Amino acid sequence: MRIGRGLRVTAAALAGMAALAACGGGGDAGDSGPASLRMTVWTANEQHLALFNQIADEYKKSHPNVTGITFDPLPFDTYTTSLTTQIAGGNAPDLAWVFENSAPDFVSSGALLPLDEKLRSTEGYRYDDLAPGPLKLWQDDGKLYGYPFSTSPFGVFVNTDLLKAAGQKTPAELIAAGQWNWQTALGAAAAVQGETGKAGLVIRDFDYKGWDNLSTFWTGWGAAAWSEDGKSCGFASPEMVDAMTTLHKAIFVDKALPGPGTTADFFAGDAAMTVTQISRASLLKDGGFGWDLVPLPAGPKGTYAVIGQGGIGVLKQGKHTDAALDFLAYLTNPDNSTKLAQFFPPPRQSQLTAETLAKTNPKLKPEQLQKVVVDGITNGVVKPNHTGQAELSQQVRAALDPLWTPNADVKAVLDGVCAKIQPLLAK
Repeated sequence: MRIGRGLRVTAAALAGMAALAACGGGGDAGDSGPASLRMTVWTANEQHLALFNQIADEYKKSHPNVTGITFDPLPFDTYTTSLTTQIAGGNAPDLAWVFENSAPDFVSSGALLPLDEKLRSTEGYRYDDLAPGPLKLWQDDGKLYGYPFSTSPFGVFVNTDLLKAAGQKTPAELIAAGQWNWQTALGAAAAVQGETGKAGLVIRDFDYKGWDNLSTFWTGWGAAAWSEDGKSCGFASPEMVDAMTTLHKAIFVDKALPGPGTTADFFAGDAAMTVTQISRASLLKDGGFGWDLVPLPAGPKGTYAVIGQGGIGVLKQGKHTDAALDFLAYLTNPDNSTKLAQFFPPPRQSQLTAETLAKTNPKLKPEQLQKVVVDGITNGVVKPNHTGQAELSQQVRAALDPLWTPNADVKAVLDGVCAKIQPLLAK
């Protein structure tokens, strides 16, 4: 019986996960009577939820034993904490959206049921169409515990109107000239702030708390939060010091990024650029402003891509595990995968083409989808993830807090991060 290191969010959650792994869960398969399924999700976006509900309604037509399917949005900032608290409190959902940063904990803890047998045996599922790369994070001992329905590279959405108002070249022009890099991107962002008063560049969902989103920046320097084997801290490396020194100057000297306590919503027209994923394209309003989507700027180490993943798993503690497995197979079959691809790039090799993705992404051009999504999935690295991620994340966030002041000693702060987390990494 393997408990793993569990989900270090709260003592209650850890105890609940340990009990789950020890006893093997306890959901009723739900085959003998009506089943009402609940799936936790991080998004409250109306278009996302409408699509989920449309697929669920179609499923229920041919599965009368499933009387209801509810998609339960939990706040993004506290999503994993809320989910693990539900599990520990005996209120586990039947299915759950799991972030890439907590995938190692969920996969190793015994919280999720293996999916391989169900997916392989489902008629028309085409399991062999799933690309091996996106599956790796969700596998353990050769079994798949989460379906990575969203494998989405980060790109840069651009407000071309604001850049032109500040007399700046657009990223498309810089790309054509071979000059799209962090130096030119931050220079343009600073110019926008100085000329228009609007924000230059926003790394969405960072807000001086979600530090792992900064991997979309520091990876361009060849930096990493920890070594590939997860045992050594990378925050004190020369590459990370260089990257974070550049970021610190961009924030506090050049004003290229909004400082702590200041918010700016790109999709409301308040910023010239934002680093995020294509699922956010649904927030763009027709006629709002001129915009573009481009790959991340090159860093000192050259071009690169960073991927965020979202997986769907079936909770062992759910009340209707068989029904949940069956619905997961339906939700992610080839037809529904095509529908979901308008927001969430799928792991299906046959669907990872610009032409295929363009059919369900009318706002994005095939060229944008090729350069940001298809090429990004092919070449990208996944955001930082590690067993015990919740505890690690808390420690990193707290240790980075002194960095977000104008006179911070960048190297000293990053040395302090490693002092805090190295004992956790070495376990």
